Amino acid sequence: MFCAESVLHIALSFARVLAMPRRVLPLPLGQSEREALDGLRRSRTTEHGLAARAAIVLGAADGQSHATIARRLGCSVPTVMLWRRRFAEHGIEGLRDEARSGRPPTYGEGFRQDLIAKTLKAPEATTHWSTRRLAKEVGASATTVRRIWKKERLKPHRVETFKFSHDPKLAEKVIDVVGLYLHPPEGAIVLSVDEKTMIQALSRTQPLLPLGPGMVERRTHDYKRNGTTDLYAALEVQSGKVTTRNTERHRAKEFLEFLELLERRYPKRRYPGVVLHLVLDNSSSHKAKEVERWLADKRRRRFKLHFTPTSASWINQVETWFGILTEQVIRRGNDESVRALVARIERFTREWSEDATPFRWVKTADEILAKAVRKPQETSGAAH
Repeated sequence: MFCAESVLHIALSFARVLAMPRRVLPLPLGQSEREALDGLRRSRTTEHGLAARAAIVLGAADGQSHATIARRLGCSVPTVMLWRRRFAEHGIEGLRDEARSGRPPTYGEGFRQDLIAKTLKAPEATTHWSTRRLAKEVGASATTVRRIWKKERLKPHRVETFKFSHDPKLAEKVIDVVGLYLHPPEGAIVLSVDEKTMIQALSRTQPLLPLGPGMVERRTHDYKRNGTTDLYAALEVQSGKVTTRNTERHRAKEFLEFLELLERRYPKRRYPGVVLHLVLDNSSSHKAKEVERWLADKRRRRFKLHFTPTSASWINQVETWFGILTEQVIRRGNDESVRALVARIERFTREWSEDATPFRWVKTADEILAKAVRKPQETSGAAH
C-alpha cells in the first residue's frame, strides 16, 4: 500500500514531466530549399501569409519548438504544426494557398485585358470613356468596369496639364532662382515680382443669398462686367510682406512706375548697402529698353534682376500669393466698380503684410531639374 505522501510525490513528478516542453526534432531541409524559403521570407513582394509560413518552416528547421515559433510569429501552435506538416508532405508548393471552391469568375483575363485596351483608346464620338458607355461596348455591367478601373488605377474622367521648358539656360536659371530662395545673400532683400492681368470687377445681376445654418451662399450664374484692373505685386521672400500697385495697363511704362514704387518702399537711407534681387518672368515689359536704361542709372545699381526659365513662371513665389488672393478676394467677389475691387485688394494686402509669414521653399535645384528633364524635350511641343 502506498501512503498519501508517496501518492502525492508520484503525482507531482508526473505533472512536472507533462509540463516539460516536448523536444521536437529539426525539420530536414536542403540548402536549396533553405535559400528559397529565406528568399520568400525576405522579399517585399511576397504575400504576408506565405512569408509567415516560410518563417515557420525555417524556425522548425532550426530546431525551435512549436511554442517558440508561435510566440515569435504571433500565431497559434496548431498553425505551426499545420504548415510544418504541409511542408514535410508537399515541399514549398505545400505552403501556397489551395484553389478555393466557389463559382468561377464571370470574366476571364482576356476580357480584362480587352477592357483595359479599350479604355486606353478614346472612343470616336467622345474624348474619353464613361463607365456606362464602356460597359455597353464590352457587354458587362458598369460595376464591373468600375471595379477593373479601380484595380488598374485608370481614371479616364481626369486630366492634368504639364509644360516643359525649352529655355537653353534652364539649369542656370533654376539654380540661380532657387539659390536666392534657399540661401539669400547676406545684406540683400529678395523680391518675387510679377503682374496679374485682366482682373475683372464683376457684379451679380441679383443680390446674393447669404450663408446660413444648413445653407451655403448662393448667387446667380449671370453677372455684369464693370471693368478690369492689372495688379503688380512684389513678395518679400524673407518676410512674406507684399507691395502692390493697380494699373489700367501692363506696359513697360507701368512696370517702371512699379520699380519706382519699390525704390521708395526700400529707400537707400533706410536700407544702406542693401541689394534688391528681383525674381521676374520673361515678359517683354520686363526687358524693354526703357527698363534697361532705368537700371543702367548708377543710382539703381542696387537692383539686380533674375529671370525664371521660359514656361516656368510657377517657380516665381509671388504666384502662390496670387493664388491665395484669387481664392479669398477675387473669385467670389461682387464689385460694382473697379474702384471697389481695387479697394478690397489693397485692404487684403495691408492685412496680409501686417501678419505676414514667409512661404517655405522646399525643393532644391537638383530635385527640380531631375523632374523637369525626365522626358525627352521633343515631347514638349505646342501639342503638349
